[in-house]
Order: sequence, then structure tokens, then C-alpha cells
Amino acid sequence: MRDSIQTTQQGINYLLRGLRRLPDADIRSFVIMPILINILVFGLVIWLAIEQFSDLMTKLMAWLPEWLNFLSFLIWPLFAITLLVGTFFTFTLLANLIAAPFNGFLAERIQQELDPGCVPDTGWQGLVRLIPRTFARELQRLGYYLPRVLGLLLLSFIPVINLITPLLWVLFSAWMLGIQYCDYAADNELVNFRDMKTHLARPWSQTAMFGGLVSLLTLVPLVNLVIMPAAVIGGTHLWVERRMGRIESNTSGR
Repeated sequence: MRDSIQTTQQGINYLLRGLRRLPDADIRSFVIMPILINILVFGLVIWLAIEQFSDLMTKLMAWLPEWLNFLSFLIWPLFAITLLVGTFFTFTLLANLIAAPFNGFLAERIQQELDPGCVPDTGWQGLVRLIPRTFARELQRLGYYLPRVLGLLLLSFIPVINLITPLLWVLFSAWMLGIQYCDYAADNELVNFRDMKTHLARPWSQTAMFGGLVSLLTLVPLVNLVIMPAAVIGGTHLWVERRMGRIESNTSGR
């Protein structure tokens, strides 16, 4: 029980490390681009959601039988919440896909600090060669993610079982974001996707708590604009220390 609490606390501390590193001048050039991408994608997705909300709501109410019109006061907030959740997932998906190469660059910079030599420093030409591989890895994660999301959606329509699907959504989202932001470092070290997942599952609670906090902060306005690079930094710390078999012993260092 004590070990479980400790690993959970460590998962939180890794993200706090990432947040503390954001102002550092030595990584600023690697941090600015993901933040700008977040701002642009978030603004675009929110604008589209606002633009389409009224039209979609009108079409939904037109589809509703007249004898159910009295339910409109319930449908409006439910539809708004659904659109909000959809906007969140769309923003996260697009931002991570577009920013994938920059997140790989940032992870490599942190890896060179934590474990010099684990990723050869090949300069900007080497970084450019990372771009197609990073996109391919992002699509691989997407291939892992989408079938499980569809499975959870199906479970949401099954009576009784759908009572626990909100918890399953929370746990899966936490796990998915945990591996999302650790995988940039794993990919830089050419660790295959399956081995990366196996490594991060021991202990699972540490990875999931890290990802869960990232997921929570992604919902916070303004904070969600800077959470991506912080999560990449924290996930890189988690990955490197897990690979090296080290247990985080303090929460104040880099």
C-alpha cells in the first residue's frame, strides 16, 4: 500500500518537474513551438465549435419528434457537454499530431541532460531526420487508441455495464496520456511501441497518475496551452528514470 502511494505521488511529481522547467532559457526554443501550436489549434477548434453549435442544435431539434419537444431543456445542456468533450478530444488529437516532431526534439534535449549518450547528438540534420519517424509513431499510437475508444463507446450503450464506463474512460485516458508523453523519449531511443507499453506498465499507477493529471490540466483554460511541453518534459524524466531503474527520490530537482 505504501509503495502504491509512493509511485502515485511520483507520477504527480514528474509533471511538476516539467512545469518548473518551462521558463528555462536552455530549452526555450524547444518549448515555444508546441505552445504556439496549442494556441493556434485550440483557437481554431473553439471557433469551429462555436460556429457550428447553433446549426447542429437546430438540426438536432428538427430531427426530434414533436411529442418530445418538451425534452429540449434537457437536450441542450447534454448536447453542449457532448460538444465540449468532442472539442477537447479533437484539440488534443490535432495538437499532438501537429506538434509531434517538436515534442520529439524537446524530449531529446531533456534526454541529453538526464542520460548523456542515450540519444546521439547529431545536430539539426539529425533532428530533421526524426520528423517522419515521429509522425509514424504518432499514427501507431492512434492505431492503439481508436479501437479501444470504439470499444468503450459500445460499452456505454450496454445497460448495467454502462454504469462503470465513466470510470473506464477516466482510467483509459490517464493511461493513454501517460504513454503519449513518455513515448517521445522511448521513440528517440528506438524502443518499439510494445516494449514501451510493457515498460510503462510497471508500475502502472505511476504512469496513469502522471497521465491523469495531464488530462485534468488539459481541461483548465490557459493552463492547457502550456501543458503539452510540460508533459513532454515530465514524461521524458519518467521514461529515463524508469529505464535506468531509478526511483525518484526527491521532487525539487530538475
